[in-house]
Amino acid sequence: MIYVEDFVKFLQNNKINFFSGVPDSCLKLFTSYLDKFKKGKNLIVANEGSAVSLGIGYYLSTKKVPLIYMQNSGLGNAINPLISIAHKKVYSIPLLLMIGWRGSKHNHDEPQHQTKGKITPQLLKLLNVSYCVLRKKKDLLKLQKLIKKARHTKKTVACLIEKNVLKKRKKYSNKIDNKYNISREIFISKFLRLIPHNTRIISTTGYTSRELAQIRNEKKLLKGKDFYMVGGMGHSSMVSLGYSLHSNKQVVCLDGDGSLLMHFGSLRNIAYYANSNLKHILLNNDAHESVGGQVTSASGIDFKSLVRSLGYKNYFKILHNKEINLILKKFLRSKGPSFLEVFISQGTLDNLLRINNLVKIKDQFMK
Repeated sequence: MIYVEDFVKFLQNNKINFFSGVPDSCLKLFTSYLDKFKKGKNLIVANEGSAVSLGIGYYLSTKKVPLIYMQNSGLGNAINPLISIAHKKVYSIPLLLMIGWRGSKHNHDEPQHQTKGKITPQLLKLLNVSYCVLRKKKDLLKLQKLIKKARHTKKTVACLIEKNVLKKRKKYSNKIDNKYNISREIFISKFLRLIPHNTRIISTTGYTSRELAQIRNEKKLLKGKDFYMVGGMGHSSMVSLGYSLHSNKQVVCLDGDGSLLMHFGSLRNIAYYANSNLKHILLNNDAHESVGGQVTSASGIDFKSLVRSLGYKNYFKILHNKEINLILKKFLRSKGPSFLEVFISQGTLDNLLRINNLVKIKDQFMK
């Protein structure tokens, strides 16, 4: 166990004062604590590659080592700039990676996390990144040595942190009250009642897929079939596009604001290539809710102007419960690519189920 307050103080004592990354459930107490910092000291960005690139820019300007945080599932997004820019044989730029280690052998986890968890140490070794595992306060001595090594050798180093290692002494929260009154449960329930029977739904990672699966199971809402993006955050829209281009069925992508921001260019790809059977729904709660509730930078984006300028044929918006049925019907009847923005409250169902039997789900979806 390591208290997050002690950990941040340790980092500051070792002259680590700039932080950037993508929130993670293993690190949520850490990223929540960082919200206390002044603007510009901690930057939550769209994807892990962007965080590494931001850290590279910080080093070039200050000659100081930045800390880049992520879940191990996001390490793949970070590999390009780590190898092609920061690597010792390229520009030799020192970075400190803080990686939430889902699926480690000490923690039972979902299939997608177990797969990545098993190979995470191997990936770091392949990248020639020295690392340590933090489980107790005494392990900070190992990290201190790695930070010194990064400065001296101009190489990237990393620390792996498993679930429940970080604890807090005081209660603090970064959750925001976004004032929206539509719950994810209410919207998904009404949506499932209105869709045509042959609809194919591709839902983003996190609470959206888990609630969709649970609502179907509990309320016996059987219209359509689902493909749950249990991993691959940010890629649900392109999976939807790929499926829709080779199907005459109606295809609906259920997306989230954090996920959508991760690969923003996909919006233009959809607008440019999609057929009329593709519909895109953004469930927007201004937060990375499933990993701690940190604010996303989606807040304040004019998605109506954005998607229309990119080439979507239609834009719809739902702000209140009383609008759901009417606007959903118009949206589902429209010729796509169409975009629906739904402003939802934070919060999720209790005791959310974990999605298993993934190959069976895939086979059912493809029938």
